[in-house]
Amino acid sequence: MEKAKILYVEDDETLSFITKDNLELNGYEVTHCEDGDLAIEAYKKDHYDLIILDVMLPKRDGFDVARDIRRVDTNIPILFLSAKSMKEDRIHGLELGGDDYITKPFSIEELILRIEVFLKRKYINTVSLGRLQLGAYYLDYSNLKLFHGEELVKNLTQKECDLLKLLIENKDRTLKRELILEKLWGENDYFLGRSMDVFISRLRKYLKKDPSIKIENVHGVGFRLLKD
Repeated sequence: MEKAKILYVEDDETLSFITKDNLELNGYEVTHCEDGDLAIEAYKKDHYDLIILDVMLPKRDGFDVARDIRRVDTNIPILFLSAKSMKEDRIHGLELGGDDYITKPFSIEELILRIEVFLKRKYINTVSLGRLQLGAYYLDYSNLKLFHGEELVKNLTQKECDLLKLLIENKDRTLKRELILEKLWGENDYFLGRSMDVFISRLRKYLKKDPSIKIENVHGVGFRLLKD
């Protein structure tokens, strides 16, 4: 298997040296950029499997970089890194299309675990998955697209697609929060749980064309997808 290619954007010289070195020791091919402008240039010139993006960057911040990338690519996983731990910053990053948010300081082991959760799905054979039907909606999992009839509703991120697929496959059943987190995020963690809530809110918006479809919050337990 070819080495996974990571675009790593961080302006802290010491941190970026240590992180890049450790990622390469773990078998990844890493391109490092120290500001937002260089990150966009690097993204345009090459193909990457994943982006690790610091929020506080010179010239253009990480949120701005993510916004530009999401305009042309809804599939590539984006992991935000930030010393900020405010809930609003996490939610803002996820609303822009980020797939995960890691607060500094972090351990290399934690970062690698998060990376592997996303990259693992890249190599899973999804050819035979076909369409997953939900009323007038259908999910084209292989191509990360959600349709309502013949109308394209949304080009989904991988995490959105995985979460919707899990809900559809378990329609009318209550899925526990910890099960979803461990299956899709790799671990059961409070802040990851807040991230999951953001993704659930996104899916509700995408499915609003059919009011008979509901993602119900089962208080203190999890979520249940219902179709009247």
